[in-house]
Amino acid sequence: MKVPQVAAVETWNLSKTYRTGFWLNQKVTSLQHCTIKVATGETFGMLGPNGAGKTTLLKMLLGIIRPSSGKALLLGCPLGDQMVRQYIGYLPENAYFYEYLTAWEFLKFTGDLFNMPSNLTKKRIKELLNIVGIAQSTAQKKRMKYYSKGMLQRVGLAQSLINDPELIFLDEPMSGLDPLGRYQVREIILSLKQQGKTIFFNSHVLADVEQICDRIAILAGGEILCTGSLHELLGHSDVHHVVVEIAEPEFLKPWLSNINQESGYWHGQLEGNLQEFITALGDMEARLISLNQTNRDTLEKFFITQLKQRNSGALIQ
Repeated sequence: MKVPQVAAVETWNLSKTYRTGFWLNQKVTSLQHCTIKVATGETFGMLGPNGAGKTTLLKMLLGIIRPSSGKALLLGCPLGDQMVRQYIGYLPENAYFYEYLTAWEFLKFTGDLFNMPSNLTKKRIKELLNIVGIAQSTAQKKRMKYYSKGMLQRVGLAQSLINDPELIFLDEPMSGLDPLGRYQVREIILSLKQQGKTIFFNSHVLADVEQICDRIAILAGGEILCTGSLHELLGHSDVHHVVVEIAEPEFLKPWLSNINQESGYWHGQLEGNLQEFITALGDMEARLISLNQTNRDTLEKFFITQLKQRNSGALIQ
């Protein structure tokens, strides 16, 4: 009997409400009824505009803040479980680095927080410096106050991986990076993906998300608008739009979806194999009028559409 694999992240109706104002008598909901599931080994992207609640969700999962309601599991353990933290890595959006330390000293300090043996920490630091592309001489001699934004981001990635975690949380890992820096960070994430690591990251850099993620969720105003793979949300990578002249349109149903009639011809989107469909036209006594291939929507277009639909719904209410 095969034992089912535990989800890396699973939440049920997770919500967070803050009290504000001088008398703390005003309530602001940052996240509401968030229910998601991230499979082990999956790269999951949480997308949303600034202020959507992405960082709030991540901080609740990490136990930095407590949820107002709902529950969640990390690697099968409830939030706040101390033992599960040794299997988790985290890079915050605005990471704080001790600027008077070198990268080597900072990573050694991080390894000590996990009670890693000194020889293992030293070996791990060498591996990570190679992975993130920082020369050991630079890491050992140059203080981090002199590092660029891209260099600091790479150090941040290294510290999030020092304990060889199974589950890695990255909050806006591409933020503030130039194109080369984004490419380098993206390649690091892809290498982690190949190792079978589970990666959960917040982002609004949609082009990078399309290249990295297995599945995504869109968060706006504290609410999950949709969740799924790019294939599920955007459709096939390409779609064949078919126009046919046929006396018996019922014959088209096994082949086409969204069938409708216009100007005496039947229109639809091809669902089956193109070559087999063209061969079958003779048996259906049909004549192909036109065949056009259209690409699916981009993630950016889909993202904007989801936000507009939500905002228009909010205005109606």
